[in-house]
Amino acid sequence: MLRLAPDTSDTLGSRVRWAVADCWTILIQELTHLVRQPSTFAWQLGFPIVMVLMFVYVFGSAMDVSGQGAGEGYLEFAMPGLFAMTMAFGFMNTAFAVAMIKEKGFIDRFRSMPMASSAVVTGRGLSDVIHATVDLAILVAIALVLGWRPGGGIAATLSAFALLLWLRLALIFVGIQLGLMVKNTEAAGNLFAVAFPFGMVSSVFAPPDLMPGWLGAVAAWNPVSSTAGAIRELFVSPAVSSGYWIEQHAVAAAVIWPAVITAIFLPLAVRQFQRLGR
Repeated sequence: MLRLAPDTSDTLGSRVRWAVADCWTILIQELTHLVRQPSTFAWQLGFPIVMVLMFVYVFGSAMDVSGQGAGEGYLEFAMPGLFAMTMAFGFMNTAFAVAMIKEKGFIDRFRSMPMASSAVVTGRGLSDVIHATVDLAILVAIALVLGWRPGGGIAATLSAFALLLWLRLALIFVGIQLGLMVKNTEAAGNLFAVAFPFGMVSSVFAPPDLMPGWLGAVAAWNPVSSTAGAIRELFVSPAVSSGYWIEQHAVAAAVIWPAVITAIFLPLAVRQFQRLGR
């Protein structure tokens, strides 16, 4: 439960302790809500599964990314991209959830209580990382059933999954910012129009070098492409040699892009929460 009175001391250590405690409270609330509504979890996982079946088995049969012929090696190429796309599209779920609790008045209740203003943002972020970890585990299990196997060692495989969650964590703060900005859940649902090109105009399903010049450049510099390229490298998946500098340094870019996104949107999300109702 949230505390009824703040700590009387105003030291840095005290503020940090209260911020952590408030973050934990929000985290428990979000996880409890998820457990009580498993249909939401099932719905969010359905989209990437459909994308796997559609792109790997429908369109993938015409793609030649390994140089061995159409469809050869495409599963190994596409699955890392699908992992990255699932993590990227998760910010829509975050935005919708934040818009919903704002619409139902929970945000106003939080603001009326003596709690750390960062707790709603950080608590939501931790909750979504846990949710994303479960999503990723299930998607990996499906990929293994389909025949996908990571080619790297244990350390490389774990590093790839860490980069995926690193991207998801950064985009959580984008989702929180958008969820606090939109007026209602209907407006949050319309964010799919933003998320779809963000995920699709990338190297998820096709190498940027196979796209028209201007579109390939946009796709190559997409943060989703950097993460997809990095985990392909760590998974030792087939890939087309790229002429784009950022594609040649995918692992470094997969670390830097989320750090930049977090540095921009975490303080913006906290500030947006503080400004609500003013």
